[in-house]
Amino acid sequence: MESYYHQFLEEFRLPLTNPVLVFSLVLFIILLAPIVFKRFNIPGTVGLILSGVLIGPHSLNLLEKSSAVELFSTIGLLYILFIAGLELDVNEFKKSRYKSALFGLLTFSIPIAIGYPFCRYLLNYSIGTSLLTASMFATHTLVAYPIVSRMGISKNRTVAITVAGTILSDTAVLILLAVIIGYSRGDINHEFWLHLGIALTLFSAIVFIVLPAIARWFFTKLENEKHAHYIFVLAALFFSAFLAKAAGLEPIVGAFAAGLALNPLIPGSSALMNRIEFIGNSLFIPFFLISVGMLVDLRVILSSPMALIIAALLTFVALAGKWLAALSTQKIFGYSAAHRRLIFGLSSSRAAATIAIALVGYRVRILDINILNAIIILILITCIVSSLVTEKAAKEIVLEEHDAAPEKESAESDSDEQILLPIAENKPSERVLELAVMIREKRSANPLTILTVVPNDHEAELNVKKARKELAPTVDFAASFDTSLNIVATIDYNICSGIGRTVKESQSNLIIFDWPSRQGFIDRMINDATESIVGCTCKTTMICHFTRPLVLHRRIVVICPPFAEKEKGFGQWLRKMSRLSQELAIPLLFHCDRKSRLSIIETLKTSHSGSPVLYEAFKNFREWEDIPKQKHQFRADDLIVFVSARRESISYRAFFDLVPERLEKHMSGISKIMIYPAQFDSAIIEEEYADVVAPKSFPFGASTIRKIREEISGFMKKNQLQIRKKLGEKQQQHQKDLDFPEKNHKL
Repeated sequence: MESYYHQFLEEFRLPLTNPVLVFSLVLFIILLAPIVFKRFNIPGTVGLILSGVLIGPHSLNLLEKSSAVELFSTIGLLYILFIAGLELDVNEFKKSRYKSALFGLLTFSIPIAIGYPFCRYLLNYSIGTSLLTASMFATHTLVAYPIVSRMGISKNRTVAITVAGTILSDTAVLILLAVIIGYSRGDINHEFWLHLGIALTLFSAIVFIVLPAIARWFFTKLENEKHAHYIFVLAALFFSAFLAKAAGLEPIVGAFAAGLALNPLIPGSSALMNRIEFIGNSLFIPFFLISVGMLVDLRVILSSPMALIIAALLTFVALAGKWLAALSTQKIFGYSAAHRRLIFGLSSSRAAATIAIALVGYRVRILDINILNAIIILILITCIVSSLVTEKAAKEIVLEEHDAAPEKESAESDSDEQILLPIAENKPSERVLELAVMIREKRSANPLTILTVVPNDHEAELNVKKARKELAPTVDFAASFDTSLNIVATIDYNICSGIGRTVKESQSNLIIFDWPSRQGFIDRMINDATESIVGCTCKTTMICHFTRPLVLHRRIVVICPPFAEKEKGFGQWLRKMSRLSQELAIPLLFHCDRKSRLSIIETLKTSHSGSPVLYEAFKNFREWEDIPKQKHQFRADDLIVFVSARRESISYRAFFDLVPERLEKHMSGISKIMIYPAQFDSAIIEEEYADVVAPKSFPFGASTIRKIREEISGFMKKNQLQIRKKLGEKQQQHQKDLDFPEKNHKL
């Protein structure tokens, strides 16, 4: 018994070594620190850093910097940069790449320009020590990035500029570090620069060319292996970090590069992105923040006044350099004060690159112990300042964006949006569900509604239970998107009237369903599910057919008819396509006339869309009546969006009724969406009891007659062409007989 007691006490000897106990302690800190510090208005990020100071080897000595702590800390650091690369708005980044480059130059040069003379002439350091210390002022780690991500402004233009500037600045500093170390060792020569150039070229080619190609193939071949996707992404992250290290750079550069490379293939609303953020923000990133606090040695710093003085001076210069860089960026680009504070907050914290440079400099005897301890204090203070400033600035920007949003858009994009997903044969499409998640309003509090209609017969109740049971896996799939589903199984005499009734009951304003299959001539003429479903409601309706995963499309081609801007649902479907373009990071290509183009530009401006929009105007919309001739304009990785209209709409054309069938026939291998915009109230379907009569109970309506007429007309045209061809051949032969009577007589 006594031996057991001693063994039990041995497990609690400090520092803790039992891996289970260590992990439990860290998890409790990750859980409780943000909650406790929030009561004192201290950001959770700062709380985790201070917790690391408290439990670290230089304070209570609960934990030591073991290999396990180092591993999780490294993973967390790489995770921060990787998520920053994934969440970076590529479209906004492309538009602001010159601004990012300028900010990167400013945030690199200004701190060095201030720090070098300060260290060289005020602190009397050597040239190498002054230059290396000043270069640490130019670095910054995105410790506060989780704050902007949590507040939903990670795609803001200033965030994109700051993130890109971080990588440019840190890369330049790390290259400068290699040069300083090489200079101190006397290794700077032509071979050094040649090796660095070749290594960077190979690294860029592998990460930005080879890795996306492999990822695209992997996501296509193993589309249903969702867990394998996450493992692949982790493997790509760490392999890219290793390649960066092999190329002479820090692994954080490789992590960010991997995020940029995979950015187009991992949309922000996808299930994979939700898994990446959830695991990173719950475990790895907090572990890294705790490990940063564990570096602080308060006893050494407090034991020497010189260390405190140096720490205070270096911290002041470091913060001043970043503040001047943020101020210069604000003045040059005309940003608001809140955006300046956001740039300063994100770029003022130091951690990974700074401590890496300090340790390397200390090992090669360029830096002394006072500077090393001062740098650790600098890291702690700048992380605290960064978190406080970033959180305050982010709140101000959120309020600015909310106030700047037009009232009409705000009203339409509030929590009232309701999306209905009707399904057939209890087989919901995961790709259609993924589309709905991507284009839904982020502020919508309503869940997505999946509707299945069962026949009203003697087995109706049994069929309802069966339908709900078969839809259970769909609920699990939606949960991976962090999206709730509402399953509705209703009883009706036919699908169309059931959908129409549910649309009214749930007050849905967007209906999305999979492309109905067509079988045979009779089915096309009589039981046209597409037209029946579209005709049973006046809300915006999307009919989708995806031949590949959404992330593998490279363009969204929108065919927009004249007067489409006059429809009630014009702004709604345009914002949805713009949001889809942003999620997939691909351009929008519009085929439209001049008036529609002007309306599209104005609508996208008011909706603050960051999507790159390309316009291709054509004078005669009738060119699209002959769809087979337009087939050469599309690629296999396009997503065709045809904006149709219901009958009696102002933009309606007679040939719209034949478009779904012709797209299915001539462009079967290309993904497509048919959009039927919402109609004005005056165009709502006729009578109160119109939905009681099944559309297929009256088979030969106007639509059916129109289709039969088109089929007969096409058949007669073919016969007329054949008759004309034969007559032409006879006339040619007759003309030859007249021209060469003797020759033909001999023959």
